[in-house]
Amino acid sequence: MIQFEGVNKWYGDYRALHDIDAIVAKGEVVVVCGPSGSGKSTLIRTVNRLEEIQKGRILFDGQDVHAPSLDVNRFRSRVGFVFQSFNLFPHLSVADNIMLAPTTVLRRDKSQARKRAEELLARVGLAAKIDAYPGQLSGGQQQRVAIARALAMDPPAMLFDEPTSALDPEMVSEVLLVIRDLLFYDKHRFADFLSSPEGISTNILAERLRRLEQCGLVEQRRYQEHPARDEYHLTLRGHDLLPVVRQLILWGKRHVPGVAQRPPREYAGVAPRPAAKHRPRKV
Repeated sequence: MIQFEGVNKWYGDYRALHDIDAIVAKGEVVVVCGPSGSGKSTLIRTVNRLEEIQKGRILFDGQDVHAPSLDVNRFRSRVGFVFQSFNLFPHLSVADNIMLAPTTVLRRDKSQARKRAEELLARVGLAAKIDAYPGQLSGGQQQRVAIARALAMDPPAMLFDEPTSALDPEMVSEVLLVIRDLLFYDKHRFADFLSSPEGISTNILAERLRRLEQCGLVEQRRYQEHPARDEYHLTLRGHDLLPVVRQLILWGKRHVPGVAQRPPREYAGVAPRPAAKHRPRKV
């Protein structure tokens, strides 16, 4: 659905993207990771023309995204985008933030748009916040509203630009759990393209993991279909990250309302505690 063919981008003399070739198929989740300044955000922003390219092509359903004849506004209505810094309108309520694009661009009836907003907020666990304002929400809640806003247009593709990078560590897990449920358990699958900092974070969502280094894609790993992924091969400087990933997921299960209770310790890769020996009480 999304295809990169020899994509290059410069900022003056600095080459931000170097001969990028990649394909993101419908129903696939691809995460691009890499160090700061490697071009992750630049790459993901070229998909919906928030950034222009100087060489190569980007195709969306066979259509050249950077063709001069493209109706950019109409095209962007088919691509959901979740920003690092939420970008919610502070003077609008949560409901109005979600309803704005469907009623303005798609000309949907306000009652229909309101009903859709209620459904999406229920899915991201914020049904009670529909009439709240962004300033009354935590960072994690604002990002969940931003995800619901992107889904309100019913796009065939979703782009996530480091969706957890602006959050406190305790907020990261709740947003990852929401994204995981939306991407893997929705009956209508998207083509999903995420950027992520170096390390784990959103990498645990990936069906394919690509790494950007020196402005070019240098590595690709494919994981099993979720949720039957029992074996992750994640390492950082030679250290196995599997226990860390599992503990992160378990932390979310314990602290995020509505998520299943913590599974047995064996699931987390931790040996169960030996049963305490019964000792008769001395009288």
